[in-house]
Amino acid sequence: MEAEAAKYIGAGLATIALTGVGLGIGNIFGSYISGSLRNPAAAPKVFGNVLLGFALTEAVALFALVIAFLILFS
Repeated sequence: MEAEAAKYIGAGLATIALTGVGLGIGNIFGSYISGSLRNPAAAPKVFGNVLLGFALTEAVALFALVIAFLILFS
């Protein structure tokens, strides 16, 4: 196998984490909407935790993309 082909395969495998990130973000906001519909008074109190969860989940996506670009362009 050529080195260039191995780079493409490695970069593609590194981006598999993005599917988990998409599912995680959907789960975070879906649970928030479901909980806020059940208890609207608690929704503003929980919103900070929702944003923190979103930021940490998005950080995993950024790390995966950085690793993919490092594999691809180095």
